[in-house]
Amino acid sequence: MYAPLRRASVLIGLSLLVISSAMAQNAAWPQKPVKFVNSWPAGGPSDILARAVGDVLQKQFNQPFVIDNKPGAAGMVGADLVAKSAPDGHTLLWGIDTTHTINPHIYKSMPFKEDDLKPLVILSSSGLLLGVHPGTGFKSVKDLLQAARLRNLNFSSGGNGSPGHLWVNMINESAGTRLIHIPYRGNSPAVMSVVSGEVDGGTLATPGMLPQVKGGKINALAVTSRQRSPLAPEVPTVAELGLRDLESEVSYVVMVPGNTPEPLMQSLSQAILGAMARPELQNRLKELDMAYEGLTGSAANKRLQQLSNRYGRIIRATGMKVD
Repeated sequence: MYAPLRRASVLIGLSLLVISSAMAQNAAWPQKPVKFVNSWPAGGPSDILARAVGDVLQKQFNQPFVIDNKPGAAGMVGADLVAKSAPDGHTLLWGIDTTHTINPHIYKSMPFKEDDLKPLVILSSSGLLLGVHPGTGFKSVKDLLQAARLRNLNFSSGGNGSPGHLWVNMINESAGTRLIHIPYRGNSPAVMSVVSGEVDGGTLATPGMLPQVKGGKINALAVTSRQRSPLAPEVPTVAELGLRDLESEVSYVVMVPGNTPEPLMQSLSQAILGAMARPELQNRLKELDMAYEGLTGSAANKRLQQLSNRYGRIIRATGMKVD
């Protein structure tokens, strides 16, 4: 056999070996413990959801599904870890859309490229709850707007680049208010800052706010979702109050390294969506004030691009930046 033909045969053989090995690996997933990297602190909505899905999959596949909380830098600490992980389906990022929809617009540089991660599935979405410390005396959004147009008010968020951070800029832009953004390391400490009176208010994940609302420690003024929250049906939406520009919803996303093979991605998404279809997981979504989405592939990419376009316009208009 001529040398060129021999080399070609060797290359073809090696390629087939790699492909068959990859197929076998995908078919056997998971081969070892799977790590769910949560890019926000423990106890938040993404953490709770990751643990609920992990419990189901652990029983199904008889492999450990470990939750590894890596908060920091608006979710980029955890995202960077996953972006640099092996694309073998054993390290997945659990977080929210802001990694791809807000951060690229407010950070001069990120530790990874956007293409280093891609969405596996958009699991769910939820609005935020606008709440204030009772000491402010605000009983309605009208009260808040009147005061915030006259003086500075401090509003907490779960961190730079978080949905609450964006919302502060949205209301300042559309309503002429003077809210000052105060970032915390996650939703839970941001809620407690409102309870303690360190800040005047916050627009944060509803499940974390509601216990404090029911305890009389926070006054609930509105929700930012398109529909009223089933957990707080008495609280009006911002659209009902004539403030449709302030509608804002968080998308909860599972992401994988950018070069993860498509067949493996399909296996992963099927496993996760299968878990999400279980009645106990659907009930958990309701408890977390989440609406089921289940978007994969081009639909997931389209949703993130739409959000990025919208948020990018707001960020450019307001000059929003990292504090």
